[in-house]
Amino acid sequence: MVPRVVFGKDSFNQLSDILLPKRKHQGAPFIFLVDDVFKESEIATKIPLVCNDQIIFVSTNEEPKTVQVDALVQKIQRKFSILPSGVIGIGGGTLLDLAKAVSVALTNEGSSADYQGWDLVKKPSIYHVGIPTISGTGAEVSRTAVLTGPAKKLGINSDHTTFDQVILDPNLTRGVCKEQWFYTGMDCFIHCIESLNGTYLNAFSQSYGEKALELCKDVFLGKPTPEESRDKLMMASWHGGMSIAYSQVGAAHAMSYGLGYLLGVKHGIGNCLVFQHLDEFYPLGVRLFNQMQEKRGIVMPQGICAGLSDEDFDTMIGVAMAMQPLWENALGKDWRNYIDREKLRSIYEKI
Repeated sequence: MVPRVVFGKDSFNQLSDILLPKRKHQGAPFIFLVDDVFKESEIATKIPLVCNDQIIFVSTNEEPKTVQVDALVQKIQRKFSILPSGVIGIGGGTLLDLAKAVSVALTNEGSSADYQGWDLVKKPSIYHVGIPTISGTGAEVSRTAVLTGPAKKLGINSDHTTFDQVILDPNLTRGVCKEQWFYTGMDCFIHCIESLNGTYLNAFSQSYGEKALELCKDVFLGKPTPEESRDKLMMASWHGGMSIAYSQVGAAHAMSYGLGYLLGVKHGIGNCLVFQHLDEFYPLGVRLFNQMQEKRGIVMPQGICAGLSDEDFDTMIGVAMAMQPLWENALGKDWRNYIDREKLRSIYEKI
């Protein structure tokens, strides 16, 4: 679990006080990885730079990649001869996952691709802080940094990946466009559905999943004020992330990884594109999803997989089929009796 978390409007202003006791000495900087959409924003001006601290603005046009992590690590190591005091990620799920992965890669030799999998990280990461600016991914609380590598899309899943500190400031999510707000919020909703209907479910994950689902319903089917919506969705993201941290995600995420690996489809929208066709596995969840989509006036993109070759479909299916824990959570240990390559292709062809 994340050992320290601060929640509240304008809690971002506490960042300087939070970092001060974690600074090793003046020569060991803090590295701020920040979504480049904030380059000219008030958020950037409030980052508490001291001594040789450095802001690295990162584009989020694509999902995070192992080569991107390796390039950031090399950039930091070339500029500084000692380990930084810490890494702070400010942005959505992409930036949070990059911050987690960079903090791991700075203390573990080789490429970040070497650590894609479960519990492969041997050495503790450096101190790292997550500050989400959009709600839904659960990246702020999870032990996973999802990366697209040369051979697969798979997370660095490790106890060393989890943030040491998280700052949850609902005001940082103001200004998110409606579509992105919906797709990322639905990532949280799908976390809940997959966790609560999974074979890995336990009382701990169930308690978080049920609360997150209740909050998602309030946000997307109710009539909260904008301020209430920001607060509730940030809490839903946290609780949904906690739920899957102690259970697992399922079929939508497994297939979304295939879309992300081959086509670069971003995670939130990828989950939505798949989930709308999974009524066979999650009938109540898909029904609620459709209601939320209609109420919020969201039109799903069409023809994403149109024109793909047999080889392309085989690539996506291979990535999805490799997500064994996800399928096992969705369908049980005998999941291969229910899922095969033809089944997955028939779903992808609908997207």
